[in-house]
Amino acid sequence: MGMAPDTQTVPRPPATTHAPRATTAGELVKSVGLRWDTAVGALLVAVFVVGLGTTDGFASGENLAFAFNDIAEVALIALPMTLLVVAGQVDLSVASMLGLGSALTGALWNAGWAFELIVPVVLLAGVAGGLLNGWLVTRVGLPSLAVTIGTLALYRGLASVALGSDAVTDFPQTYASWAVDTTTIPGTFITYPIALFITLAVATAVLLHSTAFGRSLFAIGAQEEAAYFAGIRVKRFKLILFVVTGVFSAFAGIVFTLRYGSARADNGLGFEMLVIASVLLGGVDFDGGKGTLFGAVAGVLLIGVLKNLLTLNDVPNEVQVIVTGLLLVASVLTPRVIATVIERRHRRAAGAAPES
Repeated sequence: MGMAPDTQTVPRPPATTHAPRATTAGELVKSVGLRWDTAVGALLVAVFVVGLGTTDGFASGENLAFAFNDIAEVALIALPMTLLVVAGQVDLSVASMLGLGSALTGALWNAGWAFELIVPVVLLAGVAGGLLNGWLVTRVGLPSLAVTIGTLALYRGLASVALGSDAVTDFPQTYASWAVDTTTIPGTFITYPIALFITLAVATAVLLHSTAFGRSLFAIGAQEEAAYFAGIRVKRFKLILFVVTGVFSAFAGIVFTLRYGSARADNGLGFEMLVIASVLLGGVDFDGGKGTLFGAVAGVLLIGVLKNLLTLNDVPNEVQVIVTGLLLVASVLTPRVIATVIERRHRRAAGAAPES
């Protein structure tokens, strides 16, 4: 009998009125982020089902192999980009690094280098580019957005210097056949670049969600100063992320070159928008500290499947670019609108609660 009055008076003291409200709002925002990831996965399934019902040949093994292989480079770059954005950073130079990797591959092959030597040299170029980005961000203290806009132009310019306006073809068939969509793992429609992506995605998911390294990235993205005082090597972590992103981007340049059988300085032009759109569409917060790799992968696949479906229905490429842009805007705007609406509703409900 004595417990009933106590339970009714718990919300009454002013000292405890505001703290639970803030905590609840934070939890609601977090739950919205999780539901957003799930919604993107559900939307991917819905688009796939629509494709099955409306477009002939959509579900054929040949088309699925082409559809997924067509986003192989974007998918590979999206993995380290997810880690970067979780940590509150961004790299807009990834497409230019892809182009530089492609140009170096062509220039060195033209110079008579063995392909087995070209690959490590191109990857080292990715390391150098990532180090430059990371050094300017962590040591000079410049914002990553500004830095990578500058290096976007720098790396594309270096690609033009390395190869000019030429296109280099006739790469070794042993390697070229590995990257095309007509070569799949026996008994499946999965190409070898996508198989590599799946393997790396699983490893990245474990790294981000099941290790101290991943937890440190979330801490850095949520509150960098607090992470620093908690003993996390913030600058070192950021530098590592930029280097890994540079390596993945340069490697994507090799894959792109082999897949199309052509090395050009302008390869991958505009891919940075697709990568960012995929990551943000998957629910990774551009401000850092929130997101899942599952969401980013779902975002990549959604863009790839939607692009393929539009192509099969003869939708012009210009319209496809508009759709991608709209998805990018929606991926940034929608979670914030939902979180704001929920928080306002909670505040109104708390303000309308009786005081006695």
